[in-house]
Amino acid sequence: MQLYLPIADLPVNVFLVLAMGAAVGFVSGMFGIGGGFLMTPLLIFIGITPAVAVASVASHIAASSFSGALTYWRRRAIDPALASVLLCGGVTGTALGVWTFTQLRALGQLDLMIALSYVVLLTTVGSLMFSEGLRALMRTRHGAVPPRRTHNWIHGLPLKMRFKRSKIYLSVIPVVIIGIVIGFIGAVMGIGGGFILVPIMIYILRVPTSTVIGTSMVLTLVTMLFATLLHAVTNHLVDAVLALILMVGGVTGAQFGARAGQKIRGEQLRLLLGLLILSVGVRFAVELVIRPEDLFTIRELGVSG
Repeated sequence: MQLYLPIADLPVNVFLVLAMGAAVGFVSGMFGIGGGFLMTPLLIFIGITPAVAVASVASHIAASSFSGALTYWRRRAIDPALASVLLCGGVTGTALGVWTFTQLRALGQLDLMIALSYVVLLTTVGSLMFSEGLRALMRTRHGAVPPRRTHNWIHGLPLKMRFKRSKIYLSVIPVVIIGIVIGFIGAVMGIGGGFILVPIMIYILRVPTSTVIGTSMVLTLVTMLFATLLHAVTNHLVDAVLALILMVGGVTGAQFGARAGQKIRGEQLRLLLGLLILSVGVRFAVELVIRPEDLFTIRELGVSG
């Protein structure tokens, strides 16, 4: 069944988009991430322009993050102070990202920049996560003790603040910078950034896992909501019909994904997530090298025009 998307300006197969939403929702529920890094490329691959894909997925991520953030808040698994400092940088980075998005679009370089950003970011992060997950899996099989975490130079920076819920004493400088980077990337690429933020908070800032996911979801919720509003007002690119279909599929798939994720060990999840992220990055790279002229054109997969 075909449905016309007013902002994307093309008809799509409703069941295909629902299936994409459900698949990404399943992945999101399994790994505890927003899934924007997967949804945005999938929309581009079926013919939706990168600009509309980025803007519309931002609203989808914001809606998906709301229920997750609410759940973690009820469990007292969110550090309000840490989330507030992250948001100081996140809101600034989001505004800067939307401004950059608008400028690149005016110059006609937006599509290429989004594709290159996905190739560089996803292949790098995917490779690191895959290798780390593989090492963790090998240590588990051989019964080795994981290396002990030690404080690094970041913990010696000034302007320290005590985050009581997370039980850490840390400078606000790296926290604000991380918020700016995540907000900027999310606005330009249409990703929540959770798959980047969570490892940074755990391995670099030494935030305990008990509060890291919930706090990350708060940042994702606010920055993606802000990005959606800015994209809608500034660029008029948010396709509400597309976002609604994705939300319906995403909520359904997330329920099954969460159940599946509980049956898989942590190191296996990290290994699978790294492989998935790396695969999407490689797919973008192949498209750029082999068929660059077709990367942003309407595909025949589920699309007729």
